[in-house]
Amino acid sequence: MSSILPVYEMNLNEFLMVAASSAHVPGGGNVSAVVAALGASMGAMVASLTKGKKGYEQYQEENEVILKAFLEGIEDLKAMTIADIEAFDSYMATFKLPKDTEEQKAARSQAIQQAGQKATLAPLNVCRKCLDLIKQAAKLAPFGNKGAISDCGVAAIVLEAAIRAAMLSVDINLPSLKDQNFVEKVTAERAKIFVEAEELKISILHHMRTRW
Repeated sequence: MSSILPVYEMNLNEFLMVAASSAHVPGGGNVSAVVAALGASMGAMVASLTKGKKGYEQYQEENEVILKAFLEGIEDLKAMTIADIEAFDSYMATFKLPKDTEEQKAARSQAIQQAGQKATLAPLNVCRKCLDLIKQAAKLAPFGNKGAISDCGVAAIVLEAAIRAAMLSVDINLPSLKDQNFVEKVTAERAKIFVEAEELKISILHHMRTRW
């Protein structure tokens, strides 16, 4: 499957069928990014339904910033979906490099390690973006349109789930990476993202439930 897989040009059924096939992309990291974009769309919807509405006048300036962040986040996640596909393709290609001589073996090993780091950072970037968007949902939850506030909870739940899913693509790569400084930094950030995302989700759900 080509690294230029037109994920966002497919209709939903086409995407599901390709994902269900034996093709190696879209895989877990790509699907996680798509799911994250859906989560972001729910946050954007709540902000859109708050924009210009009577009773929410005092929140319009803040709401506009949040809406912009969600809409930009969707575009970022679309780009990250493709970046994850490309990183995975590049990583897999390194295993096909020649290894007949010692020089070739050394070059191949170095290429595998470099591509492995990039294949780790691609889904980690998805997790970082999801966390940023959960923070936006946390800002929106206390004042977002009451009639759609449950979808702020949907955004939080889906974005946190996307973090947990995308992080599996990080986890599977770490054991094969030899740069322990890189591994330790990613592992520490991984733990921090999980904790912060869960705390924010719980806070968002609390605000959501107190408003219906």
